[in-house]
Amino acid sequence: MSTSLGTDAATRYLNLNEVATYSLRDNSLILDNPDRQYPLRVRDLPDQDKPREKLIANGPNALSTPELLAVVLSVGTKKEEVMAMSYRIIKEYGEKSIASQTDPKLLEKELNVPLVKSCQIVACFELGRRFFQETTGPTAVIRTPKQAFQYFKDMRDLPKEQLRGIYLNSRHRVVHDEVISIGSLTTNIVHPREVFRPALEHSAVAMILAHNHPSGTVKPTESDIEVTKQLVEAGRILGIDLLDHIIITKNKFASVPVDY
Repeated sequence: MSTSLGTDAATRYLNLNEVATYSLRDNSLILDNPDRQYPLRVRDLPDQDKPREKLIANGPNALSTPELLAVVLSVGTKKEEVMAMSYRIIKEYGEKSIASQTDPKLLEKELNVPLVKSCQIVACFELGRRFFQETTGPTAVIRTPKQAFQYFKDMRDLPKEQLRGIYLNSRHRVVHDEVISIGSLTTNIVHPREVFRPALEHSAVAMILAHNHPSGTVKPTESDIEVTKQLVEAGRILGIDLLDHIIITKNKFASVPVDY
């Protein structure tokens, strides 16, 4: 998204302290960061720092998320060592995003990992999600842009542009969280059907979209505005409200107008 806006009047900025609330009511779209390498190898580590040995000696709390993922994946591939793979997956996809992904084929494609690895990742987080839901009950309630930003804030450091959606029921409770698409080196392409499919599958009445700008520019582009406008119109046909489309950078966020 490199096109600049002709006027600031077309955008609505939200600062972290601004008070606002969401209210609920009764084809390719274009939405940027070089791939990074993580050369860390398990065999180069001292025994006490290898993930599996570290887990045995100190328990799971002593391991970082990539180290835990490396234990799950066990081995890497001929092209990529398991620690390098784990760090890359977490860095590029984001911890919360990878935990919510349920489609192994999509992970295989987006992360360039073997299907068996993506199945291991999906199964691992699905187990955690089931046990978590049984012990903690319902998930987050999102009523304001500030709450939405707090929910999405793990996207701030992602090296690639990512479009993500949270889907709400009539009580503003999150019923589903999905990574809709991840950008290539230069652009992110999304179809309306990919945005609204989770809403239909999970009987959501509304949704909030967010995508990050790795460039650090919080100002919505003309493409951001055009995409949002078309999604709002599609939502009206389906009876699903697009409450907000948030742009996230390192320390700020802005809302693309949805009140067309």
